[in-house]
Amino acid sequence: MSKEARHITKRNLTLPQVLMENAALYGDTKTAIREKAYGIWQKYTWSDYLCYVQKTAAGFASHNLKRGENVCMIVHNHPEWLFSELAAQTLGATTLNLFTSSIADELAFSVKRINSPIVVVQDQEQVDKLLEVKEKLPQTRKVVYIDPTGMTSYSDDPWLMSYAELLEAGEKFIKEHPDYIEKEINKSRPDDVAIMIQTSGTTGVPKLAMLSHRNLTTMAAQWVEETKIEPEENWLSMSPPAWIVDQMWGMGVALGSAMCMNFPETAETVLEDFRDIGPSMVITSSRFWEDMASRIRVKISDAGWVKKKLFYLGERIGKSVVEKQSHKQPLPVSLKALYKVMSVLVYKPLLDRLGCARFRSAFTGGHPISPDVIHFFRAIGLNLKQCYGLTESCGIFQIQPDDEVKLETVGKPMALTEVKIAEDQEVLVKSEANFSGYHNDYESTQNAFENGWLKTGDAGYIDNDGHLLIIGRKEDIIRNKSGEAFSPDFIETRLKFSPYIKEAVTFGEARPYITAMINIDMGNVGNWAEDRMIPYTTYMDLSAQSAVEELILNEVRQVNEQLPDVMKIKKFVLLYKLLDADDEELTRTGKVRRRFVYGLYLKIIEAMYNNFKNVEVTGKVKYRDGRIGEIETTINIINVS
Repeated sequence: MSKEARHITKRNLTLPQVLMENAALYGDTKTAIREKAYGIWQKYTWSDYLCYVQKTAAGFASHNLKRGENVCMIVHNHPEWLFSELAAQTLGATTLNLFTSSIADELAFSVKRINSPIVVVQDQEQVDKLLEVKEKLPQTRKVVYIDPTGMTSYSDDPWLMSYAELLEAGEKFIKEHPDYIEKEINKSRPDDVAIMIQTSGTTGVPKLAMLSHRNLTTMAAQWVEETKIEPEENWLSMSPPAWIVDQMWGMGVALGSAMCMNFPETAETVLEDFRDIGPSMVITSSRFWEDMASRIRVKISDAGWVKKKLFYLGERIGKSVVEKQSHKQPLPVSLKALYKVMSVLVYKPLLDRLGCARFRSAFTGGHPISPDVIHFFRAIGLNLKQCYGLTESCGIFQIQPDDEVKLETVGKPMALTEVKIAEDQEVLVKSEANFSGYHNDYESTQNAFENGWLKTGDAGYIDNDGHLLIIGRKEDIIRNKSGEAFSPDFIETRLKFSPYIKEAVTFGEARPYITAMINIDMGNVGNWAEDRMIPYTTYMDLSAQSAVEELILNEVRQVNEQLPDVMKIKKFVLLYKLLDADDEELTRTGKVRRRFVYGLYLKIIEAMYNNFKNVEVTGKVKYRDGRIGEIETTINIINVS
């Protein structure tokens, strides 16, 4: 059977059935999963993968998990995530991954919302959260923890069970019911719901998008066709399993292509683990690339004179090459020669240091990113491309072909996806990968579609080359007092390209000019201040320093030079605290909840539109242990012009 025929066949299978097919085809000859623990990479073949899934499923069955039930998971990027998720699907259950950063009440709300009889958690931290809200979870019969570290004193609690004990129960169940698991796998159908994903919840309570097996296998098929992924190619899993990207990849693309999923030892060792594995491609959030660009630029600014000059020369040459390539212009011989020299002296050593030397493609998604970030990385030889998708479309469906990278667009739709623009400029999508609907929310499901087309909620247009350009969220498009429209994202992504700006929120609806609230990057600005002997103690103290205000003012002025007059920032403040998901100012995926932030900081916003020089504020802060604290301070309103 040809590769193309196999992909078509897989679109008619469930995910556990795809796993069985891979195990039959590759057995112990190819690696399916690798995990780094204590500095050593441990591998699982496709036969191992299937065996763990079957034992985990049998363990769930021994605790009466039934078809049609739901299983919550609060886990990190480890093989047990894949084993548990596919095991639940093997029995006809649906899985919902939650963010490990969620507080106890958030977890209780989500677990109760889907009546999860079994919850799989990572470690003691997550167990403690659930024990704190146990009385709110009467439907949960068992909590299975993966990491036993620190759990010795919990051994007498019958509500809790280790993953190792679950596997033992599974082995016993299989001996007593040898055909049960295979029969359950064969009962499922491709259009059954496989997973649920929480939407970002920027405007309120997150909805639960239901994705079927067919949604995921369809997404996998078009990624394999578009990017020519081969079996045993490497992928490094680094985004939370609760985010659609790693679900799309771990449950879809990796299974559909038989590539190898690699799990880093910790979040802090990701770049080191890049170098070990040499993944061929990676998709992660725009914040990852923004932070990496900031770190590079800060380190270069601290480097010696020769290295600094060499880097900036290499960057200018690289940007010249990128500009000509994006406009399909021929490269002069002299520019080609200089680019080759800089590849040896600058680009390759830098990419190797970052662990990105062997990427053939890198993608950024989840939130708009400044073209400056794309331009920066492409200039130093990293094939970074912006892509586009959403939870309801089962992930990324729009990417840039290698030979047609345009910095400001999100590329073209993949093979099994159609995209068109509605009369009101909303982007509409049609594909078998589009979600099955929202859990227990018929009205929102109906409103999500228009004549079979999924409404993305984003405004955009298609250029003459067939590339999609996203303007921003339809609901976030702002019109100033003169009626001129603009997207806050367009400004904010450019501000965040600065190594000294962590987050920015702009305002201007029905106002005479644009203002912004800015979070400084504590690490980079702190290092900058220390180099200049500027004393500070806390984030609030650092953000209030006059030298820091001047630093950010210069950064804002540089951004203003790139913006049309209607989008130029006239005033801004440095916020006294970081916007935080625990304070409900950000979603768990790091997106700003604009309406909430606007209401919370209305006093500061109004002060920027009145001729105030500063404003006294009393703010509330929610600590990790649930306590509420207050901050009293005076913040300055900074004029840009």
